[in-house]
Amino acid sequence: MLNFYSASNGQVNSKKAIQQCLTAALGEAPPSTFRDKMLIVVHSTIGHDFDEIIAGAREVCPQAELVGCTCAGVIGKEGANESMRALGVMAIVPGEAQEYHVTSCDNIRGHNSYEEARNMALELKTTGADINMIQFLASGIDIAADRAIEGIESVFGENIPIFGGTSSDNMRAISSYQFADGKVLERGAIMIGYSDPTLTVEMGVHHGSVPIGQPFSVTRSEGNRVIEIEGEAAWPYLMSKLDFPADTHPGPCIPVAGMAELLPEDFREPYDNNHILRVIVKVDEDGSFYMPVDCPQGTRLWIVERDEELIFGGLDRMMKRLTAQIGNREVAAVFHTDCAARGRAMFDAIVKDEIIENMQQPLTKGTPLPWLGMYGFGEFTRLKAKNLFHNYTTSIYALIRR
Repeated sequence: MLNFYSASNGQVNSKKAIQQCLTAALGEAPPSTFRDKMLIVVHSTIGHDFDEIIAGAREVCPQAELVGCTCAGVIGKEGANESMRALGVMAIVPGEAQEYHVTSCDNIRGHNSYEEARNMALELKTTGADINMIQFLASGIDIAADRAIEGIESVFGENIPIFGGTSSDNMRAISSYQFADGKVLERGAIMIGYSDPTLTVEMGVHHGSVPIGQPFSVTRSEGNRVIEIEGEAAWPYLMSKLDFPADTHPGPCIPVAGMAELLPEDFREPYDNNHILRVIVKVDEDGSFYMPVDCPQGTRLWIVERDEELIFGGLDRMMKRLTAQIGNREVAAVFHTDCAARGRAMFDAIVKDEIIENMQQPLTKGTPLPWLGMYGFGEFTRLKAKNLFHNYTTSIYALIRR
């Protein structure tokens, strides 16, 4: 049986930050807990020295395997921290059997997302373990996330729950990083397969944006690269609709330039919305941009704006649905991916703290739970028994004891 322990801090010294996190997290473990073989999942903001994080973890837990990614902020049981040097960990300690399995790749992009994800899934399959859920952390710049999901499902089937997110930077949309096998990657991905038979996962997902104006159509695309909208270069066209210069970098646009696609009708009620959102973080010199999912010719897109009433009311409704799904079962740990634009780019500290409290309290009920969250670029979250990729959401993944 897997056991979970978490901690986060804002210590500016990278080696001390990881060591203090691990000391605090594992200090809650029973004295007899076997710690030599364990998995450490790390989320770090972009200002840390990642090699020092890896080295510091090895000093404390030399036999542990460390994986993770960068983000725009961490969210733990201690709350949210979006400083340039914030760090959060989830230490996953096995019992008598190792019921987690890890694989990674170092070059996942739009054109090869299916193949790379499939290869990782095949590697997990060779362990022979009865994997019943997969956590997926990947580069957030130009991945085709829907194709990556298809790659995983081609091996494990559509019933395998997939959760996680894509890494981010401090909202500059320049580079994000992943940690695997003692290395720092820039276009990498990590896949964790869990085979603890006592665990299942319940998920909740919600965004709080609404479409504005009339939709426009993609008139030329290749995979997840949108080349033309309404017969014009895609990014300049979009910028003209927002009254921004044509050469505006996508980073500052993330909070205000979200794209929406219409959801199939049977997904709208459980999503509490008619649209699923997309974020743009990479633009080519020719004016094309990259969606995080394939975007075929003819796709209709809307610009969206946030609706604070929908954000707060929708979050409450999501948590009620999630707690109803969980019922009286024990919550062993919570992973959490929030859109980077839902952090300080959208809310001040007081409002953000209120949002975090509103999502944590229904699950913790006043007792701290192992909790590791990040402000990333996108979220892998199951909806209505289907694995989907989202943007601009709060996505909660509660690991439940059967």
